[in-house]
Amino acid sequence: MTDESGCVRLPVEAVHDLAFRVLRHAGMSEPHARAIADVVTAGQRDDCQSHGLYRLLIITHTLRQGTVSGTATPVVHDRTPAVVAVDACSAFSPLAFEVGSRHLAEKARTVGIAALAINNCYHFSALWPEIETLTAQGLAAMAMTPSHAWVTPFGGGTRPTFGTNPMAFGWPRPDRFPYVFDFATSAAARGEIELHRRAGRPIPPGWGVDHAGHPTTDPDAVINGGSMLTFGGHKGSALSTMIELLAGPLIGDLTSLDSLERDGGAGGTPFHGELVIAFSPALLGLGDTQGDTQRAERLFDAIVDQGARLPSQRRFAARERSLKEGVPIPLDLYHEVKALLD
Repeated sequence: MTDESGCVRLPVEAVHDLAFRVLRHAGMSEPHARAIADVVTAGQRDDCQSHGLYRLLIITHTLRQGTVSGTATPVVHDRTPAVVAVDACSAFSPLAFEVGSRHLAEKARTVGIAALAINNCYHFSALWPEIETLTAQGLAAMAMTPSHAWVTPFGGGTRPTFGTNPMAFGWPRPDRFPYVFDFATSAAARGEIELHRRAGRPIPPGWGVDHAGHPTTDPDAVINGGSMLTFGGHKGSALSTMIELLAGPLIGDLTSLDSLERDGGAGGTPFHGELVIAFSPALLGLGDTQGDTQRAERLFDAIVDQGARLPSQRRFAARERSLKEGVPIPLDLYHEVKALLD
């Protein structure tokens, strides 16, 4: 059954079951299939269409290329009291994060601040599910990762050099949704441009340029031979460079240029590393946890009381609707995903 918007609505559990079955059918081990199903279900539940079930099309395509492992067991390296590294062994990142985040949270609660380096992973997901894993444990957290070189640098750049290079931050809030932002340092996520292309809709000005460097609203021109742009001009370009360095050479992993070169035109998921940092407010503060929490809440109240919106409020509202009314899935996408079981 479809609703008035042309979407199929399924319970969250049914969405997860569909994703899990597709991934198992594609040859993934049960732990990987479950971890990835968790992530894409969360994206669909929160109406993050570019990071929901749509990602199954890309994941299964990458699996067919034969470069990504659907069965590798992540290897944990406990380096110092404040640093843990996980080798994903050329598999997708969700299971590596799931394993590594347990060590990361324990270290942060013990020493105050800790870092998780995930190496040799294929990363496709949004970062907010990872951040929310840590805020649910009372920790503040940051995450960042490069991707493929799709974005041209600001100030005369003519060639794709950066990835979309997302970064995310989360702050725990007692008895309510956390404060979370998650955004690409490109003007838009790659998946958003792809969704516009699939729907035959132009992209907004400022998202990309064509092969000659001319501004364009044609998503095909950006994806096929063109380049994406950073947000905020030189500021987004500088942040993108920082992420390339911190989540690349700093942790012994690839840049977005390296990742795209390694892909060799196959159109697969980016291959690189990820850096996650967790902070314990209890240990980094001066012992007045209640006062610190009140000061943070006063800040959030000052934002919303004047009519401004906190990041992720739209997503959290979509989550609550999905839990009550079912998860909306565009009919065409639903049939495409179901076809992956054939």
